Amino acid sequence: MNNNVYLNRALAPDELLGHVAYDGKVYASRFGPDKHVGGVELDTGKIHESVLGPDKYAGYVDLSNGKVYRHKPAAPDEYLGQVDNNGNFYGHRFFARDKYLGNITPMPGYAHGGAAYLLLVVPVIEEEKENKGSGEKKESE
Repeated sequence: MNNNVYLNRALAPDELLGHVAYDGKVYASRFGPDKHVGGVELDTGKIHESVLGPDKYAGYVDLSNGKVYRHKPAAPDEYLGQVDNNGNFYGHRFFARDKYLGNITPMPGYAHGGAAYLLLVVPVIEEEKENKGSGEKKESE
């Protein structure tokens, strides 16, 4: 049994992004076999992205409270948001209530939820922001 990861879509069914296996490996949903995108060390919360060659350290999840941080070389790690104990993902916003982004069901622990958040949800959110930003630029030109 896997832990399915869903992205919240307003006024539409939530989108299945992938799943997290109980051993901490994260897979993105694709047509055909799912793609292995990384994993998490269940005892430390360190999250690694699967790339060609050795895995790349992507960030970590605080196993005591579910806060997720992205690794920034030569800079402090960036706080992205958190996973609550019900498996809900929340994106951090300054001076506002954190935004609900989706969930993982079932969630066996913060390590699984943090890995799903960083490796599956964050790339989709950032891609959508980038596409929205480039679309607005083209309209104004």
